[in-house]
This record gives sequence, structure tokens and C-alpha cells, in this order.
Amino acid sequence: MSVAVLLLLGLGLLDAEGRRNRCFFNRTREYCTCYNLSEETAGSLIQCLAATVVEFQGGDLEKYIAFPIRDLDDSAIDTLGSLIIQKVIISGVLVPEILLARVLRFFSYTHVKELAFHSCVFQGKGDWHAMDGQSLPILSLSFHNVTSAPLMGNETAFSSLSTWLETLQELAVTSSHVTSLPCAFGRVFRTLHTLDLAQNSLGDGSLPPAFCQGAFPQLQVLSLQHNNLTSYHSVCQSVQLLRELQDLNLSQNKLMVGPSSSCQWPASLRLFNLSGTGLDEVLTPLPPNLEVLDLSHNHLHAVDTSLSSLKKLFLSQNMLQAVPSIRNYPMLDTLHLDNNSIRELLWDEVALLEHLQDVAAANNPFDCSCSGARDLQALAATGHLGQGWPQNYTCQSPSGYQGWQVVAVPVTVLRCHRAAVIALICVVLALLGLAGT
Repeated sequence: MSVAVLLLLGLGLLDAEGRRNRCFFNRTREYCTCYNLSEETAGSLIQCLAATVVEFQGGDLEKYIAFPIRDLDDSAIDTLGSLIIQKVIISGVLVPEILLARVLRFFSYTHVKELAFHSCVFQGKGDWHAMDGQSLPILSLSFHNVTSAPLMGNETAFSSLSTWLETLQELAVTSSHVTSLPCAFGRVFRTLHTLDLAQNSLGDGSLPPAFCQGAFPQLQVLSLQHNNLTSYHSVCQSVQLLRELQDLNLSQNKLMVGPSSSCQWPASLRLFNLSGTGLDEVLTPLPPNLEVLDLSHNHLHAVDTSLSSLKKLFLSQNMLQAVPSIRNYPMLDTLHLDNNSIRELLWDEVALLEHLQDVAAANNPFDCSCSGARDLQALAATGHLGQGWPQNYTCQSPSGYQGWQVVAVPVTVLRCHRAAVIALICVVLALLGLAGT
């Protein structure tokens, strides 16, 4: 039996209804999709030899649990080593964990860097002893919308897989109803720099054990988007030990404003996403060295914070009536204010605008009096006004210009400085009268 068939029997023997038993190769994308594979139809696997990504779709592997999986001979190892596959995707498959445990070690002979499971069901428990001391080239591992036994109680599996997991760099477990992570789990991932736990069921009490002392020591990017988090203070305390953390995403949680916290965020934190968290006011304290802060899609009426290192501030979809003081952000280069209640872009200090390169303020109820229209037109002329100009910049007032695009409002001297023009005309007429006399 060929080594390709061996691996597919372990990870991708499928029974997708309505599909032919073969693989299809998209040459442009270097992407190969395999349906309903079996030993009898293994000939079409040659389609995948030039692919960098291979996806196996559908099926139930339970009937192959007893299938004999032998060690590979030298020719089979050479065959695996010659493949250029970089990523393997397994989707819509019922996977007996004991079968996965027997096959995973064969990836050590490949160049596969990414392994992803989508909408799979993991059944039972595997015997992972064959993975003791086994290293794999896989650096990125992801699970999306999967069902499996809880991680609690699987410490033995973590131990057997530790040689590989200690070198893993990216891990995603999303939309999989995760409620907790044991401390031992995080301590295995010694070099992990990206952890995505979005769209799960993690609560405030889930985080302290997950990020215990010694867990994820090299973690730089953490997404906790769309979980059941409510306490800003609790999150801050839970991630304090992540000394390398640079990017934290808490968006789409329902964070509540509590008493001012003395918790100190990791000094390394540079990107902070608090969008869609239901905030009426800016939570404090904020990480002191932030460069990017996303507070969009909230209920903020004002933003009065001071962050000397901040470069990008996203405030779209709030209830702001005025532009935040630029003086508080001397390094700011990006400011997004779309869909607020701002009537005029008033800058408190023009000299502080030297870094500002990207301003977005579409869909606000602009007052197109002379100064309001003129300032927007001048900003657009610099090329720094972002997407939406001019079609999404319209006037709410004065009534004579309601519904006009701001770009079309005249800001001539005659209109905007009528009193000065009349005074000048009077002076000229008086001088002419004197000359005539």
C-alpha cells in the first residue's frame, strides 16, 4: 500500500454523499480537494503531488479504527519527504482520537507547516505514547467549530505531545464551546506566539488558571474575542504574567465599567481592541505604551484619555459629538471617526497635526457653515481624508445646504467674510469720494 493511501486512511477516508471518489487539483491556487477517498480510488491522489494545500472533506473514520498502520520503509519516507504540501485541512470528518494518535507521527517525514480541523468531531481518547519525544514540522495548528472531550484531565496527552507542542508557534481553537483551559495546557506551549480563542464560552473565572505562572511564556498575540468576559479588572489581572504580550483582542465581550482598577497591564502591550464591548466610557487604566487602540462600535460620548505613544485611534460607530483632543496623542497618525454625531472637525492645536496622515469622518451630521466646510475641504486637499470622501460627507446644517455634499459647499470670501467685504467696499468708496472732492 502506498504511503499516501496510508495517511489518507488515517486522516481522510471519506464518505461524502454525492461526491466522486477522487481528488481535484486547482493549479492556479495549488490547492487539492479530496472527496470520498478509499483504497480502491487512491490513483487520483497523484493529482495532489503539485499542491501546497490539501483538503480532505467529509466522512466517518470510525470503521477504520482497527486498520493496521505499520511503520514506514525507506522508500515511503523518501516519498513523503519529496512532497511540497505545506498545509493540510480536514473538514467535516468524525475522527476517532485513537486513530489520529497513531497517524500523527508520520507528519514528521513531511514538510507540512499547518494542520487545520474544521467542523470535525473528535471521538474517544487516543493513546499518545507513540508521540513521546516525537517532533513535527507543524508550526500552526487550528481547530474551528470542533467537538471533543474537555481539555481538563488530558494532562497525559499534553505530556506525550510536549516535544512537538513546545515548538508550536500558532494555535487557534475557535467556535468550539471552550469553557476553560488547564494550567498544564499553557505550560506545554513554550514558544507559542499567537493564541486565538475567539467565539468560545470563556468567562472571567476561566482566565486565571489558563494564564497561570509559566503558561505561554512567549505569547505575543492573544484573541479572546466574543467570549463571556465581563470584568475588565479580572482580564487585566489574568494576563499580567504574559510579559511578552503585544496584541490583545477583547472585542465583542460585554465589559462592564467597575471601580477604577490599580491593575497594571503588561508594559509590552501595543495593540488593544475593545470594539463592540458596550462601553459608555473609556475603561481605565489603559496599557501605558499603546500604539493602536480600537474603541469602535461602542456607546462613547467622549474620549478623554492621554497616551503619548498612541499612533492609531479607532472611534467609529460611537456617539461622539466632538473630536478628541489631539494634544493628548502627539504621535497620532490615524484617527477614524465615522458614524458619530460630530458636527465639525475642530482641532485644538494645528501644530500637533503634523503626524496625522489618515482621518476618516464619513457619515457624521456636519455643520457646513463656512469654517466647517472649509476645514473639511482643506483636509481633503492634503490627501489625508480617508475612504468615503466626498460621497459620504454630507451637510446637516445650515438648512440651505442640508443634504449637500461638503465638497460642493462654496467657501468663497464673498460668502464667508461678507462683513469684511462690505467694510472694504465702504472704505474704497470713501476713498474714491475723497479723491473726487
